[in-house]
Amino acid sequence: MAEAKTQITDVDPADFIATVEPAAKREDAMVLDALFRRVTGETPKMWGPSIIGYGSYHYKYDSGREGDMCRTGFSPRKAKHSIYLMGRYCDEETGLRCDELMERLGKHSTGASCLYVNKLADIDLDVLEQLVRLSWDAMNRRYPEG
Repeated sequence: MAEAKTQITDVDPADFIATVEPAAKREDAMVLDALFRRVTGETPKMWGPSIIGYGSYHYKYDSGREGDMCRTGFSPRKAKHSIYLMGRYCDEETGLRCDELMERLGKHSTGASCLYVNKLADIDLDVLEQLVRLSWDAMNRRYPEG
């Protein structure tokens, strides 16, 4: 079976953030890093070339495919920040609470387990912090070891 493409690297997240362009995205990335550290209590690691991840968990699908991934994190992409909220799908109650919070978040879009934000000025950072905390707590319930 093929290895997961997204794995922990030796790159220091601070060094990666220092290279983010444009400068406004880099500044947003520093704010996001502080927010994620505050919520998770974790020191981030780089997952692949561009994901700053906090914590980890091991997954195994019914197909037999398995691997490791960060419990939460973000990627300061050129177009939009990708914010990974895997806990949104851990249980129905968490999903509903996330949906309610997202109504108050501000300008954003969503994908499978991603929240996409162009710039932090477009959203309410207090609501984002609640979303990250909700997702983090749900992941810790679902995957207590890791």
